Amino acid sequence: MVQQPSLTPLAQEPRTTLPTPEAARHLHRAEQTLRLWACRESGPLRPLRINGRLAWRVSDIRRLVEGAQ
Repeated sequence: MVQQPSLTPLAQEPRTTLPTPEAARHLHRAEQTLRLWACRESGPLRPLRINGRLAWRVSDIRRLVEGAQ
């Protein structure tokens, strides 16, 4: 079994964006789901595209997670 590193709580996250794997873990979604949201521009979040990679804003993730509770 592969053990994933622990996640930094969103309230304590110093970065402004997260890579797809970390964002997916915070949102309890598969990484591919986030990639699909980005591709179709149909999800609740829109990523930044930086040098061909997706970067998800911590503020957007926090807002979505807090709104779901």
